[in-house]
Amino acid sequence: MNIGNQQVATHPFLKALYRDGYYPDRAVDRGKEILLRLCERIEADRPADLAALYVLTQAATEEFNDLQDDDFDIETVAREEIAEEFWFIARTYGFEDADVEELIGTRDW
Repeated sequence: MNIGNQQVATHPFLKALYRDGYYPDRAVDRGKEILLRLCERIEADRPADLAALYVLTQAATEEFNDLQDDDFDIETVAREEIAEEFWFIARTYGFEDADVEELIGTRDW
């Protein structure tokens, strides 16, 4: 993945889930890939406003919904960790006013 933002490139996405043996690494890896693809989309498309950002983050949230169906139980710890990662991404790309609930508004977890 080609990420230009150094803060994002060096960020340990989903670190708490990797440390917790409850979550299979292969599922967490897939979640990390979703987040990195989101960052690539933000860098490529440069959302003009929060509404445009929400379109991208909610599409990534849909990917997490599908991941949950496969082999990843997104319960309280995972929900909080994933939401924090979406908030980190929004802030890092200059969207400090983003609403975390809106970022992940399409979630079913």
